[in-house]
Amino acid sequence: MTTVNHANESALTEYVTATIGDQLFGLPISRVQDVFKPERLTRVPLASNDIAGVLNLRGRIVTAIDMRARLKLPKGEAGRPPMAIGVELRGESYGLLIDSIGEVMKLPDEGREVNPANLDLRMAELSAGVYRLDGQLMVVLDVDRVLEIGPDKLAA
Repeated sequence: MTTVNHANESALTEYVTATIGDQLFGLPISRVQDVFKPERLTRVPLASNDIAGVLNLRGRIVTAIDMRARLKLPKGEAGRPPMAIGVELRGESYGLLIDSIGEVMKLPDEGREVNPANLDLRMAELSAGVYRLDGQLMVVLDVDRVLEIGPDKLAA
């Protein structure tokens, strides 16, 4: 959700924050449908390694995307169940599997910077920019790029 504050003409965007590995990510809240704990994940034969499986969420079939695999990060701690952020693209439902969910943050649009030259390429290809927060960098996930799961992505 983008709001305009007429007092200082500064646009704000709300982000749902999530941690994957040790990195903080933000997803525009306008793209987030829900946050849930995935249960009864069914593997999909011959799917790429970043497709964790499918699940039934309140009557909808949701494709679960393993964000660690999508970012080419090592597997998470065994025994620690992931959380998921529900998003949609072209009428299809997806659950982005993350390590932990954070808070909702309202950040000024003018504070978002382009990706720094030294940002890990695995993150840069899925990023829509960054925010420099107190002591950490928040990478803004481009949901459309995260969900690019065409034949060229399957071979990767």
